[in-house]
Amino acid sequence: GLLMIAKNREYAQLLTSLFRLRKIHKTYLAISNGSIDNSIKNLKDELIYYENKKKFSQSAFTNIKILKKNEKYTLSELNPITGRKHQLRKQLFNIGNSVVGDAKYNITKRNSSKQRLMLHAYKLKFKINDIKYNFKAPYDKSFEEFIKKNI
Repeated sequence: GLLMIAKNREYAQLLTSLFRLRKIHKTYLAISNGSIDNSIKNLKDELIYYENKKKFSQSAFTNIKILKKNEKYTLSELNPITGRKHQLRKQLFNIGNSVVGDAKYNITKRNSSKQRLMLHAYKLKFKINDIKYNFKAPYDKSFEEFIKKNI
């Protein structure tokens, strides 16, 4: 998947600002356990986390589009609006459709120990000084084979 790295401090600060202002648009592909209802278009949650034995809550919002599915698996496109730690994995877990291969947030435990995490950073889009940047990382062979074999 895609990974963004700044070459210098100036661009690191700029990219951090763009992320904070939600000007960088991210798209992920996920294969999750079970069939996600086609009527679900977005995921909105209060995600709980603990820090120094203190409980915190953060709002999380993600747009979701079902690309392909059967009774066992769903291939979806996810566009997180907020950027919370483990956001997509937690949100899919919360609706009962954990990401295949997710050992931490897994409802079914199906394939969790031997299957890689089926979550892929697919696209990034943003603009700097009126120049549009679009990056795309095709998924790897194991992701494609899982789709062909199971969905």
